[in-house]
Amino acid sequence: MAMRYNAIMKGLILAGGYGKRLRPLTYSIPKQLVPIANRPIISYVVDQIRSAGISEIGVIISPHTGTQIKEVLKNESDLQFTFILQREPLGLAHAVMIARDYLGDEPFLMYLGDNLIGEPISQLIRDFDPKKEDGLILLKEVDDPRMFGVAITDERGEVVGLVEKPEEPPSKLALVGVYLFNTQIHSAIDRLKPSSRGEFEITDAITTLIKQGRKIRSKILSGWWLDTGKKDDLLAANRIILSRYHQHRIEGKVDTKTRVEGEVTIDSGTRIIASHLRGPLVIGKGCEIASSHIGPYTAIGNSCRIINSNIVESVIMEGARVESIPSLSHSIIGRKARVVKGEGEGMQLLIGDDASILL
Repeated sequence: MAMRYNAIMKGLILAGGYGKRLRPLTYSIPKQLVPIANRPIISYVVDQIRSAGISEIGVIISPHTGTQIKEVLKNESDLQFTFILQREPLGLAHAVMIARDYLGDEPFLMYLGDNLIGEPISQLIRDFDPKKEDGLILLKEVDDPRMFGVAITDERGEVVGLVEKPEEPPSKLALVGVYLFNTQIHSAIDRLKPSSRGEFEITDAITTLIKQGRKIRSKILSGWWLDTGKKDDLLAANRIILSRYHQHRIEGKVDTKTRVEGEVTIDSGTRIIASHLRGPLVIGKGCEIASSHIGPYTAIGNSCRIINSNIVESVIMEGARVESIPSLSHSIIGRKARVVKGEGEGMQLLIGDDASILL
């Protein structure tokens, strides 16, 4: 029975929002497209959904970043995407509301497009029986749950209460951002009013179902989980993906003066000159790296130029330049950005809104 529902279930990826916690990066790129190990975050989400046997996926997009999301997902030709425009980021429940026509009368998976988890969701979907339960949500015990929706469960794992970003959390069980629902969620959402944040909260919709006596079950995530809405979490995700899933592969040109240690990936068209590379490390296409120490736990995007610099545990995005920088660590450098030490004594900076510089 569960496999039959799995075969017809649709997925819904939420890829709208402003990504305020990652500004200034997200002024020009949606947070779901920030690269982790040189792949957009949303690509890992799509991998999860595909591996669970779901091929029809609705994607909630915003007016200002939707075109970029479409451009990335057009390469996933084995999947059928339906793009749904959310003109304003009015909450997770609002995203389900505007996807109502697409979802129809089928159970569905909802997955936040900026979340990465370290175990497959296939078993979660197989465990969900939409005729016997109205929802199944994934939870993870965290040290500080105040920034998340927090669940209260009973001894059977059924959810008996939810609180959105509480000052005094009733438990340490945070909502991961992976949800399974049957059609009862739609009637609950229809009854919602905006919260104090001005949003239609999915936690309020689930609470409505609980009050109606509906069954909402939970599963505790045993592997890692990262909500990649913040810089430190992005870098942690980059570290995990590089250390666990990348292998040694060199397609670019590496001269005899370069030393390569560990698992290092170098794509075609890249030249490495008189440098020291320490894996895990991934370097994209068409890069030039000379007289530099790179890695470990670093991802260099396509068409980057790095000269006479030392970089560790960082994400350098496509087209960036880093020159004559003696020590750069735990950093994210945006697309086509320049980090260059000039000839003079002082620093010369052109810094946009919401930037952060730690020297």
